[in-house]
Amino acid sequence: MVPKRWARRAVTRNLVKRQIYTLFAQQENALPPAAYLVRLRSGFDRAEFQSAASAALRAAVRAELQYLLGRAARAPRVAT
Repeated sequence: MVPKRWARRAVTRNLVKRQIYTLFAQQENALPPAAYLVRLRSGFDRAEFQSAASAALRAAVRAELQYLLGRAARAPRVAT
């Protein structure tokens, strides 16, 4: 979920979504089978990320997602 409240520009929301789809596709074998929800909970500082599709923003989003997916992969598996 990438709400307009935290990413005002559509190009930024699309960039975040593409990063999510790409990283999940790359790491799907490392993750336990489950339904995952990724939600943007804070905005990006426009002073730090001038362009909505800058390389710096892309790298920041990718780094955060890799951290979260790494935590999900290491999480203990719950038997159902």
